[in-house]
Amino acid sequence: MHTMVQPAQGAALVSKSGFGNAAPAEYLQLSETGAMSWVRDPMAATSFPSMRDATRMAVRLPARLRAYGLRRDVEVTLNQLH
Repeated sequence: MHTMVQPAQGAALVSKSGFGNAAPAEYLQLSETGAMSWVRDPMAATSFPSMRDATRMAVRLPARLRAYGLRRDVEVTLNQLH
C-alpha cells in the first residue's frame, strides 16, 4: 500500500493527460479516507515518496485513465512558468 506524505516532501506524483492536445494535465489527490479526485494544480496533488510508488499507484488505476508517475519538482516548476 502507498504512503501519503505532505506535498512539499514527496518526490513524485501521479498524472493523467486530458484527451487532445489542448486538455490540461490533471494530478491525483487522495483524501485522508483514500477517496480519489483529480486536480489541475500539482501543488495540491498527493505526493509519493518515490517514482516507484507513484508509478505503482498509476498502474493500479483503470487503463482508460492513462495515468503515469512524474517527478514532482519538474511538474511544479513547469506549472509555475505557465
